[in-house]
Amino acid sequence: MIELSGLCKQFGKKRAVDNVSLTLNEGTITGFIGPNGAGKTTTLKMLTGILKPDEGRIVLNGIDLAEDPVAAKEEFGYVSDNPDLFTSLKGVEYIKFICDVYGVEESVRKDRMNQLLEDFEMTEAVSQKIASYSHGMRQKIHIIATLMHDPKLWIMDEPMTGLDPQSSYLLKKKMRDHANKGNMVLFSTHVLEVAEKLCDQIAIINKGQITYTGTLEALKETYPEKSLEEIFLTVTGSRFLDGQEGLDSQVDTDGRDGQEEA
Repeated sequence: MIELSGLCKQFGKKRAVDNVSLTLNEGTITGFIGPNGAGKTTTLKMLTGILKPDEGRIVLNGIDLAEDPVAAKEEFGYVSDNPDLFTSLKGVEYIKFICDVYGVEESVRKDRMNQLLEDFEMTEAVSQKIASYSHGMRQKIHIIATLMHDPKLWIMDEPMTGLDPQSSYLLKKKMRDHANKGNMVLFSTHVLEVAEKLCDQIAIINKGQITYTGTLEALKETYPEKSLEEIFLTVTGSRFLDGQEGLDSQVDTDGRDGQEEA
C-alpha cells in the first residue's frame, strides 16, 4: 500500500500542492489527472524523493520515505516527464547503470533486457547514444531501464507521450499485467480515454488539491448527462464549461504537464 498524507509544497508565493492525501492499494492502476500546472508532477516528484515536501508524510509499502529514503526508493521505478537525460550514454550503458544502482543480478539482466528491447523494438538502437534517439525512442529506453529491476510500484509521469501506437499499447498491457500480479501503477495523463479504459481508480487534482478520488464509473454516474470531457471540466471548475468555449484548448489530450513546479 502507498499512502500520501497531507502533502504540501510551496514555491515562492505559489502553493503548488495543498494538503494532498491519496492511497494506492495493491493490484490497482491509478490515473493521476489534472490541468496543466495542477500539481501532478510536483506531487510525483515528492513521492519519488526528488522534491522534499514542506508538510506531510509518504509511506511506500510500510517504509517512511523521510525516515529510510533508500529502502523506500527500492520499492518503485520512476519514469519522469523528461526523457532528455543521460544523452551522452549509449542506451545499453544507461540500462546497465540503472541495473547497477538497483543491484539487479547479472544472472537476470541479459534475458530481461533482451526481452524488453525486443518488446519495445529497441534491439538495434540500444548500442547507439541516447542523444541520437528521437523523443519516442528516448521515452522507450527510460521505460526499459525502469522496468529492469522489476519494481513493485511503477510511477510514471505522462509515460505515453511520444510513443508510437504499438509501444503505447504494449506499455498499457504491461501496466495491466503488473497490477494483476498484485503490484501498483500510478501514472499521470491528459488522455481521458486512457484513464477510462485502463484505470481502477482516478485521482483528479486541481490548483494543488485533490478534487476527486474513486472510480471513473462512479464519477460518470454523478454526471449522467455530461461527456467525459465535460465531467473533467466540471470537477476542475473550468471557466470554459459555460457555452463550451475553448473546450479543446483546456483539455489538451496530447499536451504535457508543463512547468508545474515553477
